[in-house]
Amino acid sequence: MFEGLGIESVEVLSYGEKDRVTDNWLQRTLGEVGENLSLIRDKLFEIANPQRHHLILDLNAKSGLLTWEAVRRVPEGGVYSWVKNEKDALALIEQSNVLPELTRPIVIHPSLSEIPEEIKFDRIIGRNALGKEVDKLGIVLDLVKLLNKDGIIILSETLPRQGQRLYNLLDKTWLSEKLFNKLVKAESAIYSNSDDAMVNWDIEDLEKIFIQAGLQVDITQQKNSTQLYISENLLNRWFTSNNKTRPSYVNHLEKELTKKEIETVKNLFYKRLRNQIVNWESAIAILSAS
Repeated sequence: MFEGLGIESVEVLSYGEKDRVTDNWLQRTLGEVGENLSLIRDKLFEIANPQRHHLILDLNAKSGLLTWEAVRRVPEGGVYSWVKNEKDALALIEQSNVLPELTRPIVIHPSLSEIPEEIKFDRIIGRNALGKEVDKLGIVLDLVKLLNKDGIIILSETLPRQGQRLYNLLDKTWLSEKLFNKLVKAESAIYSNSDDAMVNWDIEDLEKIFIQAGLQVDITQQKNSTQLYISENLLNRWFTSNNKTRPSYVNHLEKELTKKEIETVKNLFYKRLRNQIVNWESAIAILSAS
């Protein structure tokens, strides 16, 4: 559940790996998130329809949302789990130690190149496996090499460009028309940055990538709405300048708004949204390719 659903778009506007896991706003979403993640997982496996003897690769396995279901579904086959950071890899290995040795997933970290060339997968599944990657086409081409002739790639990817905008959490009457329009312009620019791999693509681009890789593609989009608790900590992350890694929300506002205008907007966010629960809209692409 801590992997989140839809609220991944918060990462576009803030930073802080440690705080992201412990924030109160995430705690308040756990009930809905758990249910929604289960629906996404079930949808992916409905499309995948794995057989008991199949070999499955879980991309971006993280805490094992898809891995554990894959292990359950293919008792006579096997599961490989690609994990992108060492902490998640160690956690996944530790959790798998409770299983019989022959049914444990094989954890791959940090690169898919660790998979022997002769291994071919019947199903490759993943959630948010491509969204942040700069060379999405390169990764898909690598996946094609790992896929059986009759294999299928099944992914769900959050679409930041179709997701929540912070200015929509405000009532337009709370700001002057001029300042509100400047705020909209500044935030909209975040999602039109062609150099930012997290936001410089949409569902059509995702489809084209798989077609370029020589695959037949079926892709659909679904909307989600999750209740999000706006903690003071989350507001602090949005409005604390960060030029060392990923720019925060306030860094983007600085491109269009004066310091005085930013202070006005910041004070409004803290006054009107702090400790409030809001509807956080998101969109997810469900893709299958063969």
